[in-house]
Amino acid sequence: MRMKFGKRLQQQIQQSFPGWRDKFLAYKELKKLVKLISLAPSMLNKSSKTEAEFLHLLDYEIEKFNTFFMEQEEDFIIHHKELQGKIKEVADNANGSPALEMEERMEKIRKAIVNFHGEMVLLLNYSNINYTGLSKILKKYDKRTGGVLRLPFIQKVLEQPFFTTDSISKLVKECEATIDAVFPPAKATGMFHSQAGNTAVLVAGEDIFRNTVAALLTMQEIRRGSSTHNHFSLPPLSLPDSKIIQSLIVLPPIQIPS
Repeated sequence: MRMKFGKRLQQQIQQSFPGWRDKFLAYKELKKLVKLISLAPSMLNKSSKTEAEFLHLLDYEIEKFNTFFMEQEEDFIIHHKELQGKIKEVADNANGSPALEMEERMEKIRKAIVNFHGEMVLLLNYSNINYTGLSKILKKYDKRTGGVLRLPFIQKVLEQPFFTTDSISKLVKECEATIDAVFPPAKATGMFHSQAGNTAVLVAGEDIFRNTVAALLTMQEIRRGSSTHNHFSLPPLSLPDSKIIQSLIVLPPIQIPS
């Protein structure tokens, strides 16, 4: 049985970072306003006031998404360059440093890369799930009021920064290639399942990674959509090419503590 969108959204909010939780779509508030508008067609003044509030909230949410997404995107671009610099630094000093010291430095870099990848995937999921929520709210509005707001509003949404994820998607792909390059093949199949030994430093990022997997599966489910596909639907999603990431998709998501 397919999970209702409101419940799925709430689940994603709880699995996100505490600092992100107020940046998601105000789905309940918008849904409530649609209901009030549809219940008061004969009370023109009240209906018009509620509709104006609904439209204002939609615009506010778009601005909220854009501001948050662009801030995160800028931070990720900077962080990606920093990680690449650290990898190069370790590689350049590989022959002049003790083996144990080099391995410890690489472990820290691997953990940082995994966490970075996870954060970027969570941002892509943020874009996906908020777009989907807007589309569903607008569909409810049109259906209950007889309006035609969905098409023109979604056309505006498609041009918004929070929906334009090409840069982040490119960084995710580059990060996946880096993950495959810096993780020793011998460790690839079980590193996140170990609680001891030289993989302990990586386990600290397991909460982010598991919620990254949950986000990937959510995006895949959302893009798979219902039986009725149309121009409002997101295209199908392919899961990451990284063999390491694919091997861990079976891990269940856990809650990030508040």
